[in-house]
Amino acid sequence: MTLQLPVEVDSTPDSDRVTQTISVLDLFAGAGGLTAGFHEASDRFHVERAVELDIAAAATFSATFGPTFGKDVVYQGGIEGWLRDEDVPNVDVIVGGPPCQGFSMLGKRDTADKRNYLWQEYAATILRAQPKYFVVENVAAFANSQQFQDFTESTQPDGMMRDYTFEWDILNAADYGAFQARKRAILIGRHRDLPAVGMPEPTHIGRHRTVRQAFKHIPPVVTETQLDGRTKEFFGVRLPGVFRPFELHVGRDYAEISKLRFPEIPEGGNRFDLPDRLKAPCWIGHTSGSGDVMGRLHWDRPSVTIRTEFFKPEKGRYLHPTEHRAITHYEAAVLQGFPDTHRFVGSKTAVARQIGNAVPIPLGRAIANHLLGQL
Repeated sequence: MTLQLPVEVDSTPDSDRVTQTISVLDLFAGAGGLTAGFHEASDRFHVERAVELDIAAAATFSATFGPTFGKDVVYQGGIEGWLRDEDVPNVDVIVGGPPCQGFSMLGKRDTADKRNYLWQEYAATILRAQPKYFVVENVAAFANSQQFQDFTESTQPDGMMRDYTFEWDILNAADYGAFQARKRAILIGRHRDLPAVGMPEPTHIGRHRTVRQAFKHIPPVVTETQLDGRTKEFFGVRLPGVFRPFELHVGRDYAEISKLRFPEIPEGGNRFDLPDRLKAPCWIGHTSGSGDVMGRLHWDRPSVTIRTEFFKPEKGRYLHPTEHRAITHYEAAVLQGFPDTHRFVGSKTAVARQIGNAVPIPLGRAIANHLLGQL
């Protein structure tokens, strides 16, 4: 199949051309981090359909973008079911980040994890939607996986995606204005009839934005530990929410041992600063290894990567720079770049998972601006 490109001169007036929409499919959409970045870049991007399995994340996407793209914009379910149940629309761009748990560097790596092979459904969507461009986002380890190799081979002359090719690189979100250092594998694909586009140029190398800048207007003292009890129905199920980002500025009920540990950790410190009487047994005598466990964020650096359990200090450098607590959901959302207009649905755990799995909005915006010049 050859993509037919117009050869006649485009006589559309500039005033009309700039208002033409760019149609988008968002697969594995999560809380809508990529869509948020694209929407910040230009309101010309219009999401025709978003597909998300997790019901709370799908509800978050619907609550945030339903008023803009239509209340039925989200298909809540797996991509396999969507491909079976619905006709795939032709669009200009497909974006998405297939699940990465099976080959993530965190936890047990399972190369046989069936989630690793959801890229095949992503590829099937490309073949049906025939986009001009597509974007795949994943953990940096994806670039060394068999799945990446399989995806590459599918674009060879005898592969099922032979009409497409792609470029890729490992990008650090901090280089594009995010408040955190987060390295991700980014693939930007194109139909072979279109010119190569490369990667977006970094805008913040040497002037990374910091935790201090992110928290500038956030009250440091947190008194609440629970979200309020409001609920709303999404997809036939009542879920907690809808919450504005600042309503997520809630803490936790910490164990007594944690309350004793936090004051002992100085600015920039970590578990190594604890007296032996407050160390976990496995920490005694271990003076090497991860310096992020029970660590405080540094005021004047980007934060570490915000993951799904940022509210647990034992999981990484997630203590507030000076307060004796972990960062709140609101602070994590700000570090990810979520705007105040975003809305969240779900329990504290569900919302934390949405925030930690999201693409930093400034990185999504940089990719969108890069494609906008081509579209």
